[in-house]
Amino acid sequence: MAAGTDIRPSRRAVIGGAAALVVTRPAFAQQTGFLSDLSHPEGQRLLRVAMPRFGSPPFFEKAGDPDAGIDVDMARAVAHALDLELVFDRSATTFDEAVEQIARGDADLAVCKLSRTVRRGRLILYSRPYAVLNHGLITNRVRFARLAAGHLADDVVRDFRGDLGVIAHSSFAEFAATSFPNAKVREYSDWAAMVDAVRREEIDMAYRDDFEIKKLMVDDPSLTVVARSITLTDRTDTLAIGVRPDMAHLASFADLFLDLTRGDEMMKTDTIIARYRAARGA
Repeated sequence: MAAGTDIRPSRRAVIGGAAALVVTRPAFAQQTGFLSDLSHPEGQRLLRVAMPRFGSPPFFEKAGDPDAGIDVDMARAVAHALDLELVFDRSATTFDEAVEQIARGDADLAVCKLSRTVRRGRLILYSRPYAVLNHGLITNRVRFARLAAGHLADDVVRDFRGDLGVIAHSSFAEFAATSFPNAKVREYSDWAAMVDAVRREEIDMAYRDDFEIKKLMVDDPSLTVVARSITLTDRTDTLAIGVRPDMAHLASFADLFLDLTRGDEMMKTDTIIARYRAARGA
């Protein structure tokens, strides 16, 4: 640069630059922020969280009971961090319906003991997992002994070809196809109906996460007389927050929230069972 050159910008350049800033900042905010996307009809700043109407303690209680549980507390904390009003939508009757709600944009998050699955991952975004459980089975002792016919339990499970119960529209209805490709899968409307089927020897085994099976034994210790549980240590069920597919920034925020509040820690079955026992005074 030559000595004595005047490098001060002209008045026109300064005015033009300021105008550019005025124009581009709001545009940038609209493109990168998700808070504006959470302003719903009538300008309300809401975080809408899908949660099924049934209860799944200690994650959440059934609709109409006090809002309490692991997932309820988490949803409240996320809403507080975003400075938004929290609204629960308890209209879903299945976990898949809660997924469909956020896929349509009728809710922003699904915080409801939601398992990560390949099929659901095609519809919605997920946060990183906050809990990891093992897959589990519960079987009628008499029927399983007849099925095993003297073989080791591990061998029977590994190549299972009998009647397998799953809850319709649940993650385990999807997992069954890959975990037990030779089984005859039978779907039930809810967990209670499937457990009754085990008691009555209508099915060989019922398939769900090991937490729900262990919780069942806490609620009804007498069940151990007629049934046995099997934990599949090589198969895991990871729980995460479901996010609307058009809210990538909100999904990133959910990851950040979990990183800052939980670090690398993920809840596991024993920790959750201990909380459930304490809440029930067991």
